[in-house]
Amino acid sequence: MIRKLRKFNLNCRENRQSEAVPGIMLRKLEDKHLYIILVRGMVQGVGFRWSAAREAWKRGIAGLVKNLSDGSVYIEAEGEREQLDLFAGWCRIGPRTGFVDSIEIRESPPAGHTEFRIEH
Repeated sequence: MIRKLRKFNLNCRENRQSEAVPGIMLRKLEDKHLYIILVRGMVQGVGFRWSAAREAWKRGIAGLVKNLSDGSVYIEAEGEREQLDLFAGWCRIGPRTGFVDSIEIRESPPAGHTEFRIEH
């Protein structure tokens, strides 16, 4: 059986605000929040970025994670506040292979991230 799939223009205003692609809910930018997270401790060389990305993908969070030259990890996480709060809670603990000394979180206007990526 062949089904005709309706094409969606993701740049079209009415699609972004009200329509959903099967299996994917499209959210208005106003519904999203951006957390800038700085994690310090033994967080480089222990799989922190990969673990953070896996956690973000699981929660439907977009953004990026990267190592900084001072040994910390920088994260931009964009999504729904509830999921961001759960993600920030995970960042306070990190993967079992690392150790988090401290975490700083500040909120910024959404940047329009569409995926979560690991930067090198």
